[in-house]
Amino acid sequence: MSIGPLRTFLALAAISGVTMTHTAASAQPESQIAITRSGSQPATSASADHFTGSARVEMRFQATAPARVSGSYVTFEPGAHTDWHSHPLGQTLIVTAGTGRVQQWGHPVQTIARGDIIWIPPGVKHWHGAAATTGMTHIAISEALHGKTVDWMEKVSDEHDNTR
Repeated sequence: MSIGPLRTFLALAAISGVTMTHTAASAQPESQIAITRSGSQPATSASADHFTGSARVEMRFQATAPARVSGSYVTFEPGAHTDWHSHPLGQTLIVTAGTGRVQQWGHPVQTIARGDIIWIPPGVKHWHGAAATTGMTHIAISEALHGKTVDWMEKVSDEHDNTR
C-alpha cells in the first residue's frame, strides 16, 4: 500500500527530526525557508470534547495556502484516545514512542507501535490512542479541504474501548 510521495517525504522528515513550518505569522518571505525550533511551541491539553483520558497536542506545522498540510505531536497517557472521527483528505500517523491502538468503524482494534506508519483513507471513521497500560506518541499529518482537517463524531463506546 502506497502512502504517496508527499506523505512519504513528510514521514521521513518527521522521523529524522526535521521540522518544517510556514504560517501567516512567519516573518519570512514566502521564498525563504522557515525553521520552527524544537520546544518553541507549547503543548496543550487535548480537549475533552474530542478525547477520552489525558492527552497533549503540540502543533508542529500548519501550512498556508496554497499548501494545506499540517502536523502535530500527540502524546496519549495509558488508555487515552480520540473520539470517533474522519479526515476529508485522510491522515497519516507515525508512531514515535510507546504502544497504541487504532480502529476503523466495523473492524477490529489493531495494535500499533513505535516505527509504525498508519494511513487512514479520506472519510474513514476511526479512533486511535494509547494501549491500556502503555502511553503512546505519534505524529499526525493531515491535509485541509476548505480549511477543515477533521470531522469529529461520537465518543468511543465501552464496546469498542477495552481500556475501562
